[in-house]
Amino acid sequence: MENIIRKDNRPYWLKKITKRIVGLYVNQFLSPQFERLGKGGAYFKPQYIKVFGENISIDDHPTLIGAKDAYLQFTSWSVGGWKGEIEIGKYSLITPGVRIMAAKKISIGDSVMIAHGAYISDTDWHGIYDRSKPVGNPKEVKIGNNVWIGDSAIICKGVTIEDNSIIGAGAVVTKDVPRNTVYAGNPAKKVKELNEKDFVTRADFFKDPKKLAEEFDALDRYSLGGNSLFSWIKSLISPTKKN
Repeated sequence: MENIIRKDNRPYWLKKITKRIVGLYVNQFLSPQFERLGKGGAYFKPQYIKVFGENISIDDHPTLIGAKDAYLQFTSWSVGGWKGEIEIGKYSLITPGVRIMAAKKISIGDSVMIAHGAYISDTDWHGIYDRSKPVGNPKEVKIGNNVWIGDSAIICKGVTIEDNSIIGAGAVVTKDVPRNTVYAGNPAKKVKELNEKDFVTRADFFKDPKKLAEEFDALDRYSLGGNSLFSWIKSLISPTKKN
């Protein structure tokens, strides 16, 4: 995957300008493709976030991350009488390579984290016997609040994953997952139970968005304060292990 975790050599003022440009891009080009894209979002490489179809909604304070070699993709099938729908709650974190594809409905709760390359679909995308059927037999997918879906996991049609549960990396989930459990493997099976009282969720993290934004800005001022335009240009032309 493209190296997206790298020392930021930009001056503070340049990062502020870049964030404004990203915001303009999101408002002008990305947001209109959604039925609703909530307020307070954080977007990284939004040009690699692709939206196909209608009836796709994401609530407030999402963090959406695209990458050149791992597009983030939302697809709803709205052809031939089908009306696919995707609903995602508040405080979501969705990372590069994730594909969410609906011919019927996929509903995802608040504070859900979806790791790189995960795939969620409510249909097979072909008939079992009639391979010319473009959709097959869709069954709704429901994912609760504070669910964590691991790297490259597959969530199959008709599955319900209840609150607080974790799906392990590479798992293939074909049956319902009860709340407060860890499921892993292919097919996914329960490997652990979780204590609901111990959770700190993304909703907790975002409980004071204004204060959080001020803290991130202060961190940028501190960490980027010593960077110059020259050092940033040098890091682009002649990168080293230090940058």
